[in-house]
Amino acid sequence: MNLMKSDNRNTPDRSSWRDKKNKLFLGLVVTLSIVTVLPIFLILWKLVKEGISQINLDFFIKVAPDPLEAMTAVNNGEIIPGGIANGITGSLLMVLIASLIAIPVSILAGIFLYEHPNGWYARLIRNLTDILQGVPSIVLGLIAYIWIVISITKGFSGLAGSVALAIMMLPIVIRSTEETMKMIPVTLKEAAAALGVPYWRIILKVMIPTGFSGLMTGILLSISRILGETAPLMLTALGSTMINLNIYKPTSAVPLLIWEFYNNPNMVRLVWSSSLFLMGVVLVLNILAKRINSRFGNNQ
Repeated sequence: MNLMKSDNRNTPDRSSWRDKKNKLFLGLVVTLSIVTVLPIFLILWKLVKEGISQINLDFFIKVAPDPLEAMTAVNNGEIIPGGIANGITGSLLMVLIASLIAIPVSILAGIFLYEHPNGWYARLIRNLTDILQGVPSIVLGLIAYIWIVISITKGFSGLAGSVALAIMMLPIVIRSTEETMKMIPVTLKEAAAALGVPYWRIILKVMIPTGFSGLMTGILLSISRILGETAPLMLTALGSTMINLNIYKPTSAVPLLIWEFYNNPNMVRLVWSSSLFLMGVVLVLNILAKRINSRFGNNQ
């Protein structure tokens, strides 16, 4: 009886100490979360504060200004004339070509890894994919320089930049495709096979439509990944002061323009504006990927 009374007397103290520890841990988690997120908000605030002044219609429809025009505008306290139209069109062109190259190959490779998970060839592809995902982008740009710039186009070109970006897309889409296929119930494929549907139609009509959300998420995230790359494009696309849609000629891109603006003290404001634009595009793509995954993923 005395022991039971002693335990009852100690229970409120233990409960109080447990509540204090829970509150302490919760406060620590909240504090560390704020410390983690705060730099992101500071970066966003800095980009918006410094870059919004240059955002206007000319920013999207005109090419980058020459250094003299920029210096004159800065000295007069005016908005720097021109924009990043050559970079926007170049980025769209190279991302489009890179997607046309990488997406079909990546989806087929991901399906192959799913269908033959334990084969030596599948293990080799999986290991190479993991290695490729960790390779610095400048190395991939050097590979594209050797393959395309030197051997095919005999000069810098948008095609070489697209190949470099396509190589960067491959590991992301391959692994996302494989993981998406794993989440699809095997019974769907077995039911289609039981009906006598050919294997290739099972893949095209059953597996890919069912895993649409996962596939699109991987594709959009890979596009977000390559949009901000500068190093591989410096070795392949080089850049252009004009709008160029010829994939065999040097082509500009928004990250290349940011680097060029950075090297000119009179164009610093365009650095902030271009960075704000690029961040906005990447943010939209990431939100779109999440929306697609949340809307269609529940239907799988």
